[in-house]
Amino acid sequence: MELYITEISKYVITLMMALYAYESFAVFRFREEERRGGIYTRQNLLMLAVHFSCFMAICFETGDISYLFFYIFQQIVLFATAVLFHMIYPEANRLIINNMCMLLSIGFVILTRLSYEKAVKQFVIVAVSIAVAMVIPFFIHKLKFLKRLKWIYALAGIGALAVVLILGAYTYGSKISYSIGGVTFQPSEFVKIIFVFFVASALYESTSFLEVFTTAVIAGIHVIILVVSKDLGSALIFFVVYVLMVFVATKNPLYLLAGVAGGTGAAVIAYKVFSHVQVRVQAWKDPWSEIDSAGYQITQSLFAIGSGGWFGMGLFEGTPESIPFVEADFIFSAVAEELGILFAMCMILVCISCFVMFMDISMRLHDSFYRLIAFGLGVTYIFQVFLTIGGGSKFIPLTGVTLPLISYGGSSVLTTLIMFAIIEGLCMVMDEEVLEERKQARNKKSSKGMDEIAKGEKPKKRRNKNRVSRKNKEIDEVID
Repeated sequence: MELYITEISKYVITLMMALYAYESFAVFRFREEERRGGIYTRQNLLMLAVHFSCFMAICFETGDISYLFFYIFQQIVLFATAVLFHMIYPEANRLIINNMCMLLSIGFVILTRLSYEKAVKQFVIVAVSIAVAMVIPFFIHKLKFLKRLKWIYALAGIGALAVVLILGAYTYGSKISYSIGGVTFQPSEFVKIIFVFFVASALYESTSFLEVFTTAVIAGIHVIILVVSKDLGSALIFFVVYVLMVFVATKNPLYLLAGVAGGTGAAVIAYKVFSHVQVRVQAWKDPWSEIDSAGYQITQSLFAIGSGGWFGMGLFEGTPESIPFVEADFIFSAVAEELGILFAMCMILVCISCFVMFMDISMRLHDSFYRLIAFGLGVTYIFQVFLTIGGGSKFIPLTGVTLPLISYGGSSVLTTLIMFAIIEGLCMVMDEEVLEERKQARNKKSSKGMDEIAKGEKPKKRRNKNRVSRKNKEIDEVID
């Protein structure tokens, strides 16, 4: 009986995940947030069902019902997150919050399967991180002076990376972490956000050659410190984010071409200088020839992805623990093996849905500083997703970065939650801009009517008065 339940659950979980992924893109049919309410409700129900079904499968496979208590705690935190964000910030975008909670729930499921101890630790970190992220939108919305802190961002970012370079501990050949009071941090994760703010504050007013050059020098210092620390994955993210932000700010394709040329040259130099880069490239080119050494990780990852099939082997039915560092760098392979290729593809679609919404918010913002912030954070997020999944599936060489919100890692999950919270704060800024725009439009119409009266002309009647939307009426009442 348990075997039948386990087999059926694989198809049910995949179907519900596919429906959730579909709803993540169905949101974009409607531009007004209030018209998306039904979609958000269905997303919440599907997320609950996927999460519950996965933990029921874990209980059936292990015979340990105590996992359900862990599930209950997770569900309380995720449900409270979705409800509180909507209550505290009514203007916030619910798709971002729903997708954030969905990806966190997938991370909880797969980490529980891999290591219960690490899953519990990750859960505590997530709960604390959500409490921190809950106040971020308020500060992004209220603190207007953030755009004037260019040099503070530059010094803070360079300083944090320099501390790790000097005092940090080596982790598998790279200096990427620093411990304070027994708590280990990876500063490069937090500096990603500071770096985006630096570039946005530098380019939102002026995109002159001098400004771009100065920004390039500061960005280059960030990248050089990361390269010397041998944190090449983060260095690549910083470089790509900088080049694309400069291109969007200046709209000059020459900067993009210069960035591509410079990146290509830097990649060749890195390959010549760093032996571990040569090892990773060789493992990427032909991992089967070094299956017992450098190619072991990637071959085991490919075995896991291939053995899962469309619907997966089922939770606790595969052997993802055979992949070194599976809970961090190769979490996608574990998901594909036990939950299936279709589930993994739907998970990727959810990540892409987040990115599309980030870009949508960026394009709708009028203030160039906030627009660049949304764009930079969106690129940071999706490029990290690409590096992790691409490395684990042998699409690109391994870079050693984590899958946001899913992989094990306190610094990574805290940073990503802060990024999502910043985007929610930008949604509030966008809503404020819309209100101000409508207020100015009303004042302009009122001023025009007064001018017509002063000239002795009869004011023109408003057209299509009965077609004014309910949303516009509500906004007018708020303004009045």
